[in-house]
Amino acid sequence: MRAVVQRVSEARVEVGGKTVGQIGAGLLVLASVGKDDTDRDTALLAEKLANLRIFTDMQGKMNLSVLDTGGAVLLVSQFTLHGDARKGRRPAFVDAMEPRRAAAMFDDLVEAVRGYGLHVETGLFAADMDVTLTNRGPVTILIDTGRLF
Repeated sequence: MRAVVQRVSEARVEVGGKTVGQIGAGLLVLASVGKDDTDRDTALLAEKLANLRIFTDMQGKMNLSVLDTGGAVLLVSQFTLHGDARKGRRPAFVDAMEPRRAAAMFDDLVEAVRGYGLHVETGLFAADMDVTLTNRGPVTILIDTGRLF
């Protein structure tokens, strides 16, 4: 799984002009499921999201997680993170998992993150979404579970 994790003061996802997911302070996570991902990737990413220390403590150091701060998580599926643009001008998406299985794994990721006691909102899988955010810091982290094993 691949994820772009952004520390936000607020974030919102709209589909057709209607808000489907919205949080205040916390994490906006754009996540993509790869064709070779397994339940191990889901568990690893959920643990990493819940415990990633990218929020500042009283000394101004990035030392707190979203769990520590009581923040929320907005998870948005974005298969284009598995796009390969090394050749030509149009990215290839052969490394992304097929949509039906990817939707199920994305749902598993949502439940795994909720399992840490976090409030989780989501976008709408496979929809054309408008994502609005205020990146706090800015802080943006890239995670690829294939590189964590």
